[in-house]
Amino acid sequence: MSQDYAYPFIEQRADPYIVLGSDGWYYFTASVPAYDRIELRRSKTLEGLKTAETKDVWFKHESGPMSQHIWAPELHEIEGKWYIYFGASERDDIWKLRPYCLECLGNDPINDEWIERGVMVAADGDPFSFTDFSLDGTVFKHNGIWYYIWAQKVGGQMSISNLYIAEMENPWTLKTVQFQLTTPDYDWERVDFWVDEGPAVLKRNGMIFVTFSSSATGACYCMGMMYADENSDLLDRNSWTKIRRPLLTTDESKGIFGPGHNSFTKDEDGNDVIVLHARPYEKIVGDPLYDPNRHTMLRHFTFDDSGFPVFTL
Repeated sequence: MSQDYAYPFIEQRADPYIVLGSDGWYYFTASVPAYDRIELRRSKTLEGLKTAETKDVWFKHESGPMSQHIWAPELHEIEGKWYIYFGASERDDIWKLRPYCLECLGNDPINDEWIERGVMVAADGDPFSFTDFSLDGTVFKHNGIWYYIWAQKVGGQMSISNLYIAEMENPWTLKTVQFQLTTPDYDWERVDFWVDEGPAVLKRNGMIFVTFSSSATGACYCMGMMYADENSDLLDRNSWTKIRRPLLTTDESKGIFGPGHNSFTKDEDGNDVIVLHARPYEKIVGDPLYDPNRHTMLRHFTFDDSGFPVFTL
């Protein structure tokens, strides 16, 4: 395995997402400090993403939906087409967060045109999904079925954030009624805010792993994980087990504070890499959401004898 990547890998890019496309390019996107646009960059190597040219592919609206807080974009390749999932609110209602979808009209996500598919659409008979503070959508395919996982609060911005999962009818529409994947059960999920958010999916060793991030966005931010057997019903609560302790937390000795909101990729040699953000200090002046210094970091990881991922900072 090659030497690990320096931290910070990319400065002032929170909620980082890296995907290796079928075209052989690595693509990177993340929340930008101004929360006003979606940018992409690409490289033939992971290391090359660090200095790759950025391209703004979409800008927030002047008013109404998608006019404020453009958060946590993810770029996904679904059945040969490119999509971006992201959260956004409104200038006149800044906590009215909802999940949205963009579609690329061509095969080149950097240079081809993107169109708005709009807010994610709940399945028929689902009166709950996307009707309140909702964000951090991600997708994955398993046994021929596409699934959507997202974070949603019950009762507005100051309430509890849970994770939900559903099958997808198409890239912007759900097929099934939402199922609650997890709610903040433990102390490490309840620091300042009761939060589970930022899901990421890893399929390996006969299991489906879902990592997620918890608590407020300062030094208490941390990363937990759930898992299910790959042959189980992913919409059945009995299929899922949540690990009791967080997998990644602040490491003061390394100057890494509030690690979380991760994604997964592989390096050029096929080694597994976790992509996440963290700050280089603990004390934050003002609201942590508007502190720009959540930097992207990359770390290789391995698996233990039981087939579970082992993450280190």
